Amino acid sequence: MPIPLFNSVASWFLKKRIHQMELFMKYPNEVQQELLHGLLNSARKTEVGISNDFGSIKHYDDFKNRVPIVGYEDIVDQIERCRIGEQNIFWPTPIKWFAKSSGTTNAKSKFIPISNESLEDCHYKAGKDMLSIYYNNNEEAQILAGKCLRLGGSSELYQNTATYFGDLSAIIIDNLPFWAELGSTPSQKVSLMSEWEAKMEAIMKETLGEKVTSLAGVPSWMLVLLQNVLKKTQKASITEVWPMIEVYFHGGVSFHPYREQFKKLFQGTTINFFEIYNASEGFFGMQDRNDSNELLLMLDYGIYYEFIPMDQSHRDETEVILPLSQIELEKNYAMVISTNAGLWRYKIGDTVKFTCLNPYRIQITGRTKNHINVFGEELMIENAEMALSKAAKMMNLDIVDYTAGPIFMGTNQKGGHEWLIEFKNPPQDTQGFIQLLDRFLKEENSDYEAKRYKDMTLAMPKLNIAKKKLFYSWMAKKNKLGGQHKVPRLSNKRDVLEELLQINNS
Repeated sequence: MPIPLFNSVASWFLKKRIHQMELFMKYPNEVQQELLHGLLNSARKTEVGISNDFGSIKHYDDFKNRVPIVGYEDIVDQIERCRIGEQNIFWPTPIKWFAKSSGTTNAKSKFIPISNESLEDCHYKAGKDMLSIYYNNNEEAQILAGKCLRLGGSSELYQNTATYFGDLSAIIIDNLPFWAELGSTPSQKVSLMSEWEAKMEAIMKETLGEKVTSLAGVPSWMLVLLQNVLKKTQKASITEVWPMIEVYFHGGVSFHPYREQFKKLFQGTTINFFEIYNASEGFFGMQDRNDSNELLLMLDYGIYYEFIPMDQSHRDETEVILPLSQIELEKNYAMVISTNAGLWRYKIGDTVKFTCLNPYRIQITGRTKNHINVFGEELMIENAEMALSKAAKMMNLDIVDYTAGPIFMGTNQKGGHEWLIEFKNPPQDTQGFIQLLDRFLKEENSDYEAKRYKDMTLAMPKLNIAKKKLFYSWMAKKNKLGGQHKVPRLSNKRDVLEELLQINNS
């Protein structure tokens, strides 16, 4: 079939999915309730289903009162049994894939179960939905006339007796349906390479001659790749290399600190940026409108959602967990999910806030363990990213990476926050930058502003300028380059900050 005709036919099929999305947007709570009963019915004869008597659960309250909320540490023994081949523990169909995930660079590895249903009805369905939404919003789109340059994880797939584990993106690429593989570059072989530096060279070798129309990957690592492409080709912009690129699908980390840098890479043309929200545990949301900073919560991917209000997280969590129908706007919630891969009332560690209730749209605000709240300031990733972006833009600076932690109160020392930031080119006026950052943090977070009032609780933040490639070298040392690996941004502890400062000052 000629490319233009294929492009036309494919886009017509993709747009048909929009009508199904409109169904869950119109009847969100009904769709979620039906989905929950479907999950419970499917798993009623599993070990977890029998122990919690899934067969007799008729209402949400039964589910809420009977099934406990869990973190990874609560189910690790069951997962380890499944990893060595035991089945029907938490999901009826065979679980043979596990997504290796750590969340941060220094956490113990987690192995998240991946079922055939979660691959087909969640991750691959989401891939088609990205295209459906994009074509629905952009009538003249031509991304199917070329290929998507995907930047997956630098992980091999390791066999573990009867099962396999690896980076989520590696599992997805290794099991891609033929239609998706045909429209992607680089090849599966290169995509699954484990050594990051060699992989960069192989990707460029395979893709520079391709007709690339879209990009997909984590912003921090995609930026490294595109900068290497410009260096290798001696071009001034990515548009000179791939003139047909029209959209970048990004996720994994906040895009705020990187937006201006990507715009510079595509100078002379307009590129669309579309955010997605996926993790090892599932695919949760995607931007459904051009130039929006909100994500449509996807309600028919085999995932049932519940939420814990972060302002009540010090209480017994079973008292404050809420279904989708009871959430409120502009409040921070920790997400809890039950999935078609056998995770039941599982805390994934992410926090979100709802910006719209009809339909349900969200923004990612951070991680439950990745914020600073030593002094009651409740500084979330969302606040930090926005304030950093504003300060950098005002001083025409590009931020490469950063981390921050608390300065604990001492006998003659007030508490505060200490930042370690790597700039593309450091600011000439470091004091001016930290003053801007402090100002914008106050604007973004009223709790931070209150604690900074007259320096009574929090002193002015302290800024350290990181050496070139400090974070990159640190991640390389930990074998955490590429994929979904990310630098811990905010912490209530100083462990990561101290480790990096020691390297930076040596």
